[in-house]
Amino acid sequence: MDNKALAQKLFPDIDKTPDFWEEKYPKRDLKEGARVTRFAPSPTGFLHFGNLFTCLVSYKTAKSTGGVFYVRVEDTDQKRKVEGAIEVMLKGLSVYGIVPDEGVVAEDKEVGDYAPYYQSARKEIYQTYAKALVEQGLAYPCFMTPEELEDIRAQQENESIKGIWGKWAKHRDLNFDEICERIDRGEAWTLRLKSPGDIEKKCYFDDMIKGKIEMPENVQDVVILKSDGIPTYHFAHAIDDHLMRTTHVVRGDEWISSAPIHLQLFRVLGFKPPKYAHVAPIMKEENGGKRKLSKRKDPEAAVTYYAEQGFPSESVNEYMLTLANSNFEDWRRANPNEDIEKFPFNLKKMSVSGALFDMVKLTDVSKNVICKMSAKKVFDLSYEWAKEYSAELASLYEQDTERATAILNIDRENKKPRKDIAKWSDIPDYISYMFDETFIPCYELAGNATPALAVKVLEKYIDCVNLNDDKDTWFNRMKELCPCVGCTPNVKEFKQNPDAFEGHVGDVSTIIRVALTGRTNTPDLCAITMLLGEERVKARLAAALNHYKEEV
Repeated sequence: MDNKALAQKLFPDIDKTPDFWEEKYPKRDLKEGARVTRFAPSPTGFLHFGNLFTCLVSYKTAKSTGGVFYVRVEDTDQKRKVEGAIEVMLKGLSVYGIVPDEGVVAEDKEVGDYAPYYQSARKEIYQTYAKALVEQGLAYPCFMTPEELEDIRAQQENESIKGIWGKWAKHRDLNFDEICERIDRGEAWTLRLKSPGDIEKKCYFDDMIKGKIEMPENVQDVVILKSDGIPTYHFAHAIDDHLMRTTHVVRGDEWISSAPIHLQLFRVLGFKPPKYAHVAPIMKEENGGKRKLSKRKDPEAAVTYYAEQGFPSESVNEYMLTLANSNFEDWRRANPNEDIEKFPFNLKKMSVSGALFDMVKLTDVSKNVICKMSAKKVFDLSYEWAKEYSAELASLYEQDTERATAILNIDRENKKPRKDIAKWSDIPDYISYMFDETFIPCYELAGNATPALAVKVLEKYIDCVNLNDDKDTWFNRMKELCPCVGCTPNVKEFKQNPDAFEGHVGDVSTIIRVALTGRTNTPDLCAITMLLGEERVKARLAAALNHYKEEV
């Protein structure tokens, strides 16, 4: 076989050699140990939580070593392309602080010396390497029709190794004249790798997460160029990862089964393979078992879910690192106020099996994150959220933004801030009693408080309420009220002799709290009283008093 003549017959328009591309895309000038990673989405439009998680791992792998993180768009399958999908994905990533150093940085913008970063624009590069493989006798044209391939699939139903190899590789040894005749007749062809694999041999690689993996060598003559000259994923990614000088490929562990093909392609192309880190899928508990997080069954599988619910990006990032590295929570406890970027991320600390998605854990993490935010930050972020997702909350804020910020600052910015808010969609209910439009009276009491006691307390308090009181003066007023209504200002005294009193200072406060907010548990009642204003406070106290009088 005259392989050079065959290569020229198959690729008459390719006049470059691999050396041209090697020179155009030289090795990166990076410090020792710096890692180059990538996110390589298809333009399908849906950013899955699992994609975001894997992308975060890839991003942290690069950034923690002073390396480079880039975005390459794998758009060779034009039939599945969704207009605007890449912009959606990039915006989705940027919300969580994942901004590429190079590559596709916007739908119509590429940055970096290794462009183009759209695979659809790299056809000449792939065909150059395909031509070189043909010249070396490592690839051949295959003329099998879809019907023939379907027939082979049927024959292989019970075979342990499927695909085109051995006796099924019918066109592997066609001679030059036969090939030329078929091409000249206009027969469609694909280009297949002439696999050097041995069915008796194994391939090995050290996975950065899962450790040493041993698998049978690839013996299939896989398609590397389709009939339209567009490469398959296997072939394109090997060339791109080499020429873009990728050092570490972080991807889902569903790709482990393809690793023998990929490692073989790197070898026949003469490339040093990157290190692989295969990330286990995010799992979810169901009926006592576990399953993969599903975009069909689980709303939280879509990254848009977190924006819609109002989870701050800081919370989602914090939660993802609890899933990603087993030592993150210990680090956070030791460094409660440290910037998350200072966490020493390590691929080797990742779980070999799938991390379990836990909405309760995400909620707890988010409460901890939000409670440390300033009132202004909570207002700014929740207002931005409300403008898109809650017109009612936005309208309440816009009545008086300073008052709204002050409401959010109750029991905040102190040593032990409350943890009532896990996401911005919690805020409308959380602050509803601060606005007449959303306040729903509820006069159910708790503890030792009774309607009869409530009547006594409210009759006294309505005349002495003073919105100029500071917190200590206000609480002393509560204590001074106690003897007037048969209660003790001392909780300990009540516990020692409960029959001597109708209640204690806590019960008095509860009655006032319920009257003003409709709740038995709220942040600081003194601050709430001042922000409600005298007119509103007296109106609510009067309404509650009338209610309890009717009960009594």
